[in-house]
Amino acid sequence: MTNTVALMNAAVRGVRGNGHRIARSWRQSLRFRTMVIALALTSIAVLVTCVAMALAVQNNLWESRKDQALKDAGRAANSAQSMLYSADTQGNRTAQFGLMREVSAQVQSVSASRLFGVIPIDPQAPPGVTQTGFSQDVVSDQLKQRVEKDATKQWWQPVALRDADGSTHAGILVGQQLNVPEAGAYALYIAYDLADTEQTLLLVQSSLWIAGIVLVALIGVISWFSLRSVVQPISEAAETSARFAGGDFDVRLPVRGQDELAVLGRSFNAMADSIEAQIKELGELSLVQQRFVSDVSHELRTPLTTIRLAAEMLNDRREEFDPTTARTAELLQAQVHRFDTLLADLLEISRYDAGSVQLETEAISLAHLAEELVDDMRPLAQTHDTELRFIAPGGHTPVDLDPRRVRRILRNLIGNAIEHGEGRPIVITVDSSQNAVAVGVRDQGMGMTPADAERVFDRFWRADPSRQRTIGGTGLGLSIALGDARLHRGTLAVWSRPGEGTNFVLTLPRGSRPLDGTSPIPLETVEATAEIGVSTDPLAQIDGRGRASDEEQAS
Repeated sequence: MTNTVALMNAAVRGVRGNGHRIARSWRQSLRFRTMVIALALTSIAVLVTCVAMALAVQNNLWESRKDQALKDAGRAANSAQSMLYSADTQGNRTAQFGLMREVSAQVQSVSASRLFGVIPIDPQAPPGVTQTGFSQDVVSDQLKQRVEKDATKQWWQPVALRDADGSTHAGILVGQQLNVPEAGAYALYIAYDLADTEQTLLLVQSSLWIAGIVLVALIGVISWFSLRSVVQPISEAAETSARFAGGDFDVRLPVRGQDELAVLGRSFNAMADSIEAQIKELGELSLVQQRFVSDVSHELRTPLTTIRLAAEMLNDRREEFDPTTARTAELLQAQVHRFDTLLADLLEISRYDAGSVQLETEAISLAHLAEELVDDMRPLAQTHDTELRFIAPGGHTPVDLDPRRVRRILRNLIGNAIEHGEGRPIVITVDSSQNAVAVGVRDQGMGMTPADAERVFDRFWRADPSRQRTIGGTGLGLSIALGDARLHRGTLAVWSRPGEGTNFVLTLPRGSRPLDGTSPIPLETVEATAEIGVSTDPLAQIDGRGRASDEEQAS
């Protein structure tokens, strides 16, 4: 029983596997799909044609054999009737009996069938003669009645004739009335065997079906080679396009002949040449731009350092100046500091563009790192009447990351939340899963539209250009933060709705394993998150193996 169930399960799995493979081939293979459609339509056409021809041949054979049987029976009946009219038995029953034998011999000599019988209609008439192999059981009552009722017409019906071995086959039974002078009416029945017609019909039908199957096979072979000659260049074009889209700009399509596919190949190659030239030109312009930004940033370092020192000196002695000059010194110090920050961000962006950025990782707890940064930014939040709420249900185990870059990411996210949070509480959440750790920064500020959220990581982009920065950002912070997240093989996602606030989620993988599945922190947060207490309990002390002490775990 167990083996039977196992075999059935294996058969079901095999059928499902074949079904999946066929469905995949139907979706992915133009050649397979076209072949199936062509064979299906050809099979339907051949089936309809064969059935129609078989029916037509059957009807023609039947009508021809029936007409032949009726004519033959008519000749035999006329010959027998002529003999009866010319005979004179003078009422002698013995002579009449002999006459009927002569009639039977005449019918046998004229008719092509040996299965016949002359049966008296009047019970008082001399008996007729029934040929061997013919049984009166095949004569239906309806045929008897019509033959007895109408002496001028010829009647027939299809019958099943039985051979000596018991097998049956189709036949035609023809009945007609004979008038015997001085004896009364007799019924002449002649049965015609259609076994040869059945064999002919079977041969014709078999030939039709064999021809149909061969035709379908030939059409399948022809379609296969025809499709191969058409689909092969299309497959080459698809593969070449994929390689070109993947960055292999030297790949080209082979051009053969002068047909439409050759025109397609030449057009594709011309387009590829044009795109490659434009990409090279844009690449050279990008390199020139990157080199210009990098050179300008480096060249501005020296004069900016001098200006910053001079601005600091003036700012330190601003009490000695009149109010206007002192205010000017303060503004100069602030703008020089902002310029210095902008220059540092430009240098960082140029390093990302040049691909020369490297991580300096160390094992560190993301929860502790985020808590320290939150504590450092509480004074800034207090100046904006904003409350920072920190939650860390996970993320205590050390993971390999670059602490400087992660701090920069969180500083940008929390700084933006403070600036745009409109004084409402900001929730910073740290959590982890088996494959990743994550930090979420959620504010309850003005929020953004989905279109603005898609552009929030663009360089120097602001949702409201008329809105001034209150913390002194450069417009490059989120772009650099996204670059730092990708450098860690992580993600930085944003969710925002007008009037509902914004939520940024930074997700980093553990070790060398890539991110798989959802982030430990959902991007669309629950509204009740902002209603928790002012702060959570202090984080538990982590031992060298990244686990909390036994006493703290017990609590």
